[in-house]
Amino acid sequence: MREKELIVYRDFEDGQLLENMSYLMSHYNDPSESAENLRNLSFKCLHELVEQAGSYGFHGNLWHAYLTNLLVNNENSYSCGCEIKGEITGTINVAALHDIEIFREFFQFDFSPLMEQLGVPDMKLALDYEASTRESKVYNTRICGRICELAQQLGNADDAQRMKQILTKFYKDYGVGKFGLHKSFRVMHDESGVHIVPILNIAHVKLDDLVGYETPKRKLRNNTESFVMGLKANNCLLYGDAGTGKSSCIKAIANEYYERGLRVIEIYKHQFQDLNDVIAQIKKRNYKFIIYMDDLSFEDFEIEYKYLKAIIEGGLEKRPANVLIYATSNRRHLIKETSSDNEELRQDLHNVDTIQEKLSLAYRFGVTIYFGSPDKYQFEEIVKSLAARNGILLPEEDLLAEASKWELTHGGLSGRTATQFIDYLLGAHMST
Repeated sequence: MREKELIVYRDFEDGQLLENMSYLMSHYNDPSESAENLRNLSFKCLHELVEQAGSYGFHGNLWHAYLTNLLVNNENSYSCGCEIKGEITGTINVAALHDIEIFREFFQFDFSPLMEQLGVPDMKLALDYEASTRESKVYNTRICGRICELAQQLGNADDAQRMKQILTKFYKDYGVGKFGLHKSFRVMHDESGVHIVPILNIAHVKLDDLVGYETPKRKLRNNTESFVMGLKANNCLLYGDAGTGKSSCIKAIANEYYERGLRVIEIYKHQFQDLNDVIAQIKKRNYKFIIYMDDLSFEDFEIEYKYLKAIIEGGLEKRPANVLIYATSNRRHLIKETSSDNEELRQDLHNVDTIQEKLSLAYRFGVTIYFGSPDKYQFEEIVKSLAARNGILLPEEDLLAEASKWELTHGGLSGRTATQFIDYLLGAHMST
């Protein structure tokens, strides 16, 4: 087998199994090799394929799923060039086709002689594997299904050229690597540097699922739509009362615009010093990235906001066109102001600079969207809509009476309180 002849697709993160399987395929009938060592190696490979099925949720032909996983995660000049944009031109296509021909040899390998020669009929377990229902540790069900479907398509392709076309279409539709397969991410920093790590499970909420707030949702959607289309768009601040759906709106746009190349990266204020590293990792990709900061606010003694100000606007390096900042906050001006600020301002006009310093961060968000607590009528409308959506059949009078009692002791009138009330009713119903 020719894995060492690969040109474009190299340096796989999970490539040791490929090397071991390649060695088995090339030497299983070599009389100079130890049959016992080869047999042990075959069981080691089988173990890794089955373990991978448990971790990734793969099913069917696990060998094909493994090969496909290598192809969809390998970020190289060809795959990154094709993500979102589709087929590219140039000599790189010749190199990519050369590699796909090698992968086709792996896909088409007949395991029957190997199993007979080494006495390992158990290898067939990996060629038609029925997955358990256990949740994948690496991929959600949607991603796992796409990879397994792609593996079947690649395995059935008539030739390497057709395999390349299928793989290129996958890159165009879903992208490559972690940014291609996942919607949202968080930032981690360890001794080796700054890492952007996928968030495996995100609530499947859509903007239309959020009851009310039509004007704020429209402003958010319009700005995001412009960004995804490559038009001018602004950094966006969602501010207002607690529990009014600001964070849910961010989750909703991550879901709604994923298919169009939008990705959301969540970062906390103690990580703002990592922002430059994060942007350096994403600025040359073909996706649109929203860097999301939830519940953003600063006490007057905190200085992390200075990092954010420089990133948003004011540093020497221009912010990449494929990056926007979206933040949610209960404060319009983000940085806490004290009564002493106003007293000092009356005493010394030069202290206006101090006030302006604190306000300047909020001013750098071109779009600000207010989310206010609902009044009694709006709260009841939210409760009725959520109850209908969840199949709760209480008479309306009883429903609203119970909701009124609930909100008095659970945080007041808000969408969050309404949701918690509906969850309570669902739980009480399930327990009876």
